[in-house]
Amino acid sequence: MNDKTFVDTNVLIYAHDIDAGPKHEIAKSVIRELWSNRAGLLSTQVLQEFYVNVTRKIASPLSKVSARTVINSYASWCIESTLVDISTAFRIEDESQIGFWDALIIASAAKGGAMRLLSEDLNSGQTIMGVLIDNPFAAIP
Repeated sequence: MNDKTFVDTNVLIYAHDIDAGPKHEIAKSVIRELWSNRAGLLSTQVLQEFYVNVTRKIASPLSKVSARTVINSYASWCIESTLVDISTAFRIEDESQIGFWDALIIASAAKGGAMRLLSEDLNSGQTIMGVLIDNPFAAIP
């Protein structure tokens, strides 16, 4: 049985953003579980977005050196995007009526064989290309 889970940028950011309150705790726990089960996946796109956001846009930014260290630690989870993936994302964008960057996340998740995508930006409970979208923060009021 495939238990791979793709992690969207926002979940990864919250796991490293000490000011994110309950989202920080939930994301940190989810990431730890994925590490323990060797079940995590993400893409170069996620790592690029993570870097920009955690070094510039969160209340307590990480240093560039710290952010780069975090990125290097996720190397074994990484799926690289190709022109085929971009074409797949175009199809997902058109068929699912979602933005291109979200479609590329889904294309990467599917390419990696993920059964689940953790994201708060997409419709939780929806399945696209065989990948179930799950918002780990849905229970937060």
